[in-house]
Amino acid sequence: MNQLSALTGSGNYFEDFAVGQRMRHARSATIDEVENNYISKQVMNTAQGHWNEEIMAGSPLGDGRLVFGLITGSMTVGLASQDTAENALRELGLDAVRFKAPVHHGDTITAYTEVLDIADDPERDDAGVVRFKHWGRNQHGDVVCELERLVQIKRRSHWRPQ
Repeated sequence: MNQLSALTGSGNYFEDFAVGQRMRHARSATIDEVENNYISKQVMNTAQGHWNEEIMAGSPLGDGRLVFGLITGSMTVGLASQDTAENALRELGLDAVRFKAPVHHGDTITAYTEVLDIADDPERDDAGVVRFKHWGRNQHGDVVCELERLVQIKRRSHWRPQ
């Protein structure tokens, strides 16, 4: 697995991705209470596991309120994006989203990526389509989420100045 030494660079055009390529992304992020509260309220997620400390005390999911799963997924995609979508033209979709383990305030997420597929874009000759599998691990090494992401990415041959 490649540890990316730079956060961005010239190696993330469509032609630079290969099926089976794996990456551990350079940045990690700690999810705090403010993020969970704000976004959970914004999307009207009223599940008590996100709001009620008393209910969660002694829970089989661990002590403390849970982070809303879509925050965990968004954080994982965001951490991977500098390396996988810096040259994206558009996001085409997310599939197979799974939340594998609970995340609590103060957990730190590190993102990983595997390239599952690359294909010509039937709509554009200046871009290709890459299917990524992203997963996030917490500070204990547990996989907390995984998902597949389809991205339309620029071809170097058409976009990079010579």
